[in-house]
Amino acid sequence: MTNIKLAISSIFVGFAVLGLKALAYWITGSVALLSDALESTVNVATAFAALVAIHIAAKPADANHPYGHHKAEFFSAVLEGVMIIVAALLIFREAYHGFMQPVMLDAPVAGLLVNMAATVINGLWAWVLITRGRAQKSPALVADGKHLITDVLTSVGVAAGVILAVATGWWILDPALAALVAVNILWSGSKIVKESLSGLMDEAVSAQTLDAIRNVIASQLDGAMQAHDLRTRHAGPAIFIDFHLVVPGETTVFQSHEICDRIENSLKDLLDGAKITIHVEPEHKLKHFGAIIPD
Repeated sequence: MTNIKLAISSIFVGFAVLGLKALAYWITGSVALLSDALESTVNVATAFAALVAIHIAAKPADANHPYGHHKAEFFSAVLEGVMIIVAALLIFREAYHGFMQPVMLDAPVAGLLVNMAATVINGLWAWVLITRGRAQKSPALVADGKHLITDVLTSVGVAAGVILAVATGWWILDPALAALVAVNILWSGSKIVKESLSGLMDEAVSAQTLDAIRNVIASQLDGAMQAHDLRTRHAGPAIFIDFHLVVPGETTVFQSHEICDRIENSLKDLLDGAKITIHVEPEHKLKHFGAIIPD
């Protein structure tokens, strides 16, 4: 399933889950279940945002965006994190009203069963989004999946609060558990925002990926003296790599080009879709520290 199809499916799943949670609140009158339903409205909104971002990110490079539109997905992920934080604040608001005026719940068992059905759907779809998003290197899909995980945690916490409230008759537990879960999703939202902002700031690839890149370059340096000033950054599914390649003074342009092609092909085998820029330099540009030398 393509990223676009996954994003469209998320919208339909979001509406289905929202409907079930709204029904659970209507059956019980639980402020915690109302809070859970409020968070699901954010799920629908962020699913639309992810769809738009993935559509824009898939566009090829043009005159105004010569490096492509990959970073559009990071904007969507930031928006999702912000929306999660907003949802947490809405839950705090409803929990406050519940503290001020606790009420006995109606038909809690039926409401919980409906709510748990929505939670199972959310959990399964979150797993699909995170798994496929990581495989496709899509920050928007991964962020959407993590958002749904927070929704699952919310639902589990809410269910625990409702069960405890029914078992003990302490109806104040209903808003209390809602407030505790709001704290958890507030932390989750801030984490998603932080990770997405790192992508917007041209964060380098992981140390493990960087080591793999260095090893590939070193293995393909036959005919060259060294590579240095290696830099990387990632933008959504794209990884950008650039470095300087030092060749002997007698090396022809054709030979230099052949070496560059060999290195580029090997890097693209390692990282599908990598964007690579190599600057060829003469031997007096050799560096004695931090250089990559032939194996």
